[in-house]
Formats: sequence, C-alpha cells, structure tokens
Amino acid sequence: MGAPVLNQPVPRTGQPATAARDAARAFLHRAAQVRPPAHPSNADSVLLVVTELVSNALRYTGGPCALHLELHGDHLEICVTDTSPCRPQPRPPHTDGTGGWGWLLINNLTTHVHIEPTPEGGKTIIAHSPW
Repeated sequence: MGAPVLNQPVPRTGQPATAARDAARAFLHRAAQVRPPAHPSNADSVLLVVTELVSNALRYTGGPCALHLELHGDHLEICVTDTSPCRPQPRPPHTDGTGGWGWLLINNLTTHVHIEPTPEGGKTIIAHSPW
C-alpha cells in the first residue's frame, strides 16, 4: 500500500468545513494503516488544522478552496488552496470568543508553515503536522 494522498475540492455550499474534516478523517484512517502516528493526538491536531485552514479560506475569500493531504516520512503535509492572494493577517486572540486564535493555533500545532502563490492568482498554505 502506497502513501495515501487526498485531493478534495471544497465548495462554498452545504457544510464545507464539515465535509473537509470528514474527508481528512477518512484519509487519516488510511494513513494510520500505512504508518501509525507517533502519538495518538497527532490525528486530532491535523483535524484542527484542516478545519481552521478551510474555514478561514472560505471566510476570507470569494471562491471555493481545495484540500490536499499527503503522508511523508514523519509528517503529514496539509495544503489548502484558495482564490485570494492575501496572506493571513495574524491578530491578537480575543478572550470573548470572537476570534484571533486560528493562526496561533496553526503555528503551534504544526512544525512548518509557508505560503505559496498559485498561477491563478490565489495562494496555497502548506503546513507540516507531526505524524
């Protein structure tokens, strides 16, 4: 069995974050069959990062997004591509529940994050999560 890969378009209709999380959960099940995670909480961290990246891609852009997951060595690569060239703008977390925690959460749950422009004028956020 080869290393699993997921390429999932995420439309703006229905419950897109839930659909992306469900697809990621199925992918993680396949990834665990190939190579179990080093720590049981690694899968939960991946699901949080996927949910946050997809939710923000849909919240702050005008178009759909796409989710790509791929198992590599000791990490899982999480890529979310959207239609906006604008980079995420970190903001101070709000203790009243109105936001500001996402980018902090992503950077604390992953070992590497970078952003690449797409040829179509959008961007891909690439994060490596321990596996």
